[in-house]
Amino acid sequence: MTFTIKKEICVKYINEVDIREKRLLIRVDFNVPLDEHGNITDDVRIRSVLPTINHALDEHAKIILTSHMDRPGGQVVEKHRLTPVAKRLSRLLHKDVTMAPDCIGEKVKALIAKMQPGDIILLENLRFHPGEEKNDPEFAKQLAELADIYVNDAFAVTHRAHASVVGVTDYFKECVAGFLMKTEMDYFHRSMEDPARPLVAVIGGAKVSGKLTALENLLCKVDKMIIGGAMANTFLKSINWDVGKSKVEDDLLDTAKHLLMLAKEKGIKLYLPVDCVVADRPDPKAETKITTVQEIPSDWYVMDIGPATGTLFSEALQNAKTIIWNGPMGAFEMDAFSRGTMSMVRAIANSYALTIVGGGDTDVAVHRAGETSNISYISTGGGAFLELLEGKKLPGVAALERFNRNMED
Repeated sequence: MTFTIKKEICVKYINEVDIREKRLLIRVDFNVPLDEHGNITDDVRIRSVLPTINHALDEHAKIILTSHMDRPGGQVVEKHRLTPVAKRLSRLLHKDVTMAPDCIGEKVKALIAKMQPGDIILLENLRFHPGEEKNDPEFAKQLAELADIYVNDAFAVTHRAHASVVGVTDYFKECVAGFLMKTEMDYFHRSMEDPARPLVAVIGGAKVSGKLTALENLLCKVDKMIIGGAMANTFLKSINWDVGKSKVEDDLLDTAKHLLMLAKEKGIKLYLPVDCVVADRPDPKAETKITTVQEIPSDWYVMDIGPATGTLFSEALQNAKTIIWNGPMGAFEMDAFSRGTMSMVRAIANSYALTIVGGGDTDVAVHRAGETSNISYISTGGGAFLELLEGKKLPGVAALERFNRNMED
């Protein structure tokens, strides 16, 4: 069986091919957050690929995991080593995970040569080598020499044209997707390509510029759109409301006005804040008050949506059958300005819709509110999720598609 993306893309996944006792190079995303002592504070990204790893173990495959950690800039940075990940994975699997000294080279080859079926090796940080982010063919070839079959189960980096995501597929005779990739793309297909309606998009965060293409694409698909967060300031100012000293993208005021007109022309209900929490400075200890959007003081900052807006947005979600959410409603990392985002979490969690949350900050908000189990799906990808909302083809998925097409030819 294959899964489809946007109906015309066809990609194989791991249980369609014979992996028994084969060497698998599985690209995962173990870029997990660490505290100042190097302890993992959130292992969701590790847990999310366990179904793929366990399937490989059931088939007695030799498992070679490869990932990046942070942005070391092509150099070895001690705090970005994957050693803590190997320890956590070993604990989750109740099985020894060998930590390799590098991701390519003779020492790594020697370790792999000694592998027995069911063994697991975690390669060191891919981004210690500049060839990874440059999609260098030689680096990709060296990675491919380590295994028989390539498995991409790193949805969060499929929007990156890197060697371990794209280039490596040129050197394998078998390239497939893992179960996490399948789940991510299936949920996206259900929400965007064949949704139960009404379909509502909730878009927040700081910048219109970072989500402009996504907004334009969504206006061709959704029935309602809710805009919050600092990006709402640009929309409010575009219709001549004074937003004080708040963050605004003045060069995009005409664009914001155009999007509002586009929504009106298409008959899409677009919701903006009607009140907000303002502060005399962007600081958790600042003086705050709630005002309507018409009465924002000229020397204050908008930091969160207000209670009336929370009610308005919640009511807009009442009849939704599908909800996609990307981006918080305010500076929720500061407790004084977290209530708007938390009210949105509760409204979405309590809805009867298929609910899909994407984006790192939004994910954090859902976890903080303790509503994880009440969301249909929380995407592991921020940038990749956003690029799907923009209607773009992800390079990592395109590489698997191209490989599959070449095999059929």
